[in-house]
Amino acid sequence: MSVVTASEARRVETPNGVMTTLASPTQGQAGAAVWRVEARPGMVGPVHAFDAELVWTWLDGAAVVTLGGERYEVGAGDTMVLPPDVSRQMVADAERGFVSIVTAPAGAKVYNPDGKSEPDACDLAPKDTERLVPPWLR
Repeated sequence: MSVVTASEARRVETPNGVMTTLASPTQGQAGAAVWRVEARPGMVGPVHAFDAELVWTWLDGAAVVTLGGERYEVGAGDTMVLPPDVSRQMVADAERGFVSIVTAPAGAKVYNPDGKSEPDACDLAPKDTERLVPPWLR
């Protein structure tokens, strides 16, 4: 058993918000990753996919999630199970953004579903056909 204290939580800032790792293989030796997402108001996330199932629970704020071409409006108290290998994009509420808790299997990789990087992608995003484990899942 491990305890990861609040002061030990790993924070990664991106242009879209802050990801705080609560548990992962390198933080608490967890078999899954659990992280908190604090999305900035009006954030438009990149189109991407994961090679594993992710479970998102919204704690505050709201978002529009486009998953495999379908549009979903979610807010505090809602949970989405996002299947592997399905394209997704999240847009945060323009005034409040959102706060979520997310879990994924250890080693889950993110990638560009069309194999092309977005021109304004941040340094942490996968490049073209690359698949990588985001820092908050490590």
